[in-house]
This record gives sequence, C-alpha cells and structure tokens, in this order.
Amino acid sequence: MAEKKPSNLMVPPKSGMLRDLVMRLKLILRLMGDRRVNFFLKFLPLASLAYLVWPFDLVPLPVIGALDDAAILWLGSYIFVELCPPNVVQEHMKALTSNMDLVESNDEIVDSEATYVPEDKK
Repeated sequence: MAEKKPSNLMVPPKSGMLRDLVMRLKLILRLMGDRRVNFFLKFLPLASLAYLVWPFDLVPLPVIGALDDAAILWLGSYIFVELCPPNVVQEHMKALTSNMDLVESNDEIVDSEATYVPEDKK
C-alpha cells in the first residue's frame, strides 16, 4: 500500500485571533505616528472610530446595527493599512514581529531532575 503524504491544505496558525488583533492595533498606532504616512490618510482610522460613537447607524436594526459598526471598524483599518506605503508597513511589521521569532524558535527541551537538599546539609 502507498503511504499517505501529509496534506498541505491545512496549515496550523502561528498565532491566535487575539494576538493578531493586538498586532493589527499596534501596527495602526505605529503607522499613525509615522511621518512617512500621508497626513490625510490618517483620518481614515479616526473616521471609523468616530462612526462607532456616532448616534446614527446605517442600518437601524438592533443586531445588524452592531455588525455594521464592527464592519466599518474593520474596513477602515484594513483600507488604512493597504493604502500606507508598503515599505513602511513592512518595516513596522518587522519591528513588531522581531521579538516573536525569538520566543517561537526556542524548540530545545532540557530534561532534568530535581533533588531536594535539606537545610542542615548546606
């Protein structure tokens, strides 16, 4: 019988959803403070946040109204990052993920045993 090859269709995620969200927020904050990003482009995340606190919704239904708020926040942040200069985004992402590579690449396991030493034998 032929051996089964592992499927490359499912790639396990390297980080969780919450970690990706925090990383995205840090990236946006860093891009907002960078002088190389267009001044008028920085209004996009601010406008999406302003829509969140705006008393009127595009869709006045209770459940769908909250979903459109989340969609506007996501769309505003996505478009902002996409319109920023790619080299600036890559530079900030590299700086944000540089410390993550050190933590995830530590695959060495040290096997040891603990020995109890009584106080009177020290």
